[in-house]
Amino acid sequence: ALALGGTGGTSVAAQAFRVLPLGVPKVIVSTAASGDTRAYIGESDLVLVPSVTDVAGVNRLSGRIMANAAAAVAGMVSAPEPPADDGRPLLAASMFGVTTRSVTAAREALENRGYEVLVFHMTGVGGRTLEGLAADGWLAGVLDITTTELADELVGGVFSAGSGRLTSAATAGVPQVVSVGALDMVNFGPRDTVPERFADRTLHVHNPSVTLMRTTPEECAELGRRLATRLSAATAPAALFLPLRGVSEISVEGEPFHDAQADAALFDAIRSSLDRSRVELVEIDTDVNDPEFATAMADRLEAFVTASERTTS
Repeated sequence: ALALGGTGGTSVAAQAFRVLPLGVPKVIVSTAASGDTRAYIGESDLVLVPSVTDVAGVNRLSGRIMANAAAAVAGMVSAPEPPADDGRPLLAASMFGVTTRSVTAAREALENRGYEVLVFHMTGVGGRTLEGLAADGWLAGVLDITTTELADELVGGVFSAGSGRLTSAATAGVPQVVSVGALDMVNFGPRDTVPERFADRTLHVHNPSVTLMRTTPEECAELGRRLATRLSAATAPAALFLPLRGVSEISVEGEPFHDAQADAALFDAIRSSLDRSRVELVEIDTDVNDPEFATAMADRLEAFVTASERTTS
């Protein structure tokens, strides 16, 4: 599928293209292909190509760009088919830069045991995509190590996945193993985009495009309650793992987001709010990126998925 347009034409074409299956080539040459394009792309694999000039007519520059877009679609259509589904159970994992080591270790452990693991970056779109796959029956299990999008939803960061985060696996009966990865932070853009009301908060410039803000004890308590409430709706095997020595790479002792009071508020709220008749609570005296923690989560998810397969076979 190929289209071109300004903001209006892009909106119309994108609405049609988004419902096409993942993997079907979909390209729009657009004047809006810059800045925040979430409204156009959503959770699809739609490609936006900057038009550079307006799309009112063809000139020597726009003609070249349109030809490139057409060639890109032709290349996508003529590309060899990817290998057929090999039958491995499909899992989804949630990751952030500050939980990468944990997710990588768990992913490798699960792949070595015969699973295929899709890793999603928790930037709002990633969480919504994971939830959509769980709701649509794609997944045999979810390794939700990184639930940071809940903090953006609560406080008003830029990476919120909305109120549906951490709900689909529960209602769809998908086994899940969950943790509190990166709930120590709310995400904003460059430093000068952080709202003025947060000027006195603990901030960390992760890179030129991302500024992190430490969650407070009060926010962590509410995050713990929300996470526990949503997970307690689970209709399939579920476990919640707490890393008692730090929920991200920068919240361990000696790092800028270390805050024992905030972590305690998070953990205490979870302990008091979680329905333990539905969800197993596991506390491990490591940080989230410790290989021991990652392996324990992978082990538990494998056990849940294996038991679920036996039940349904």
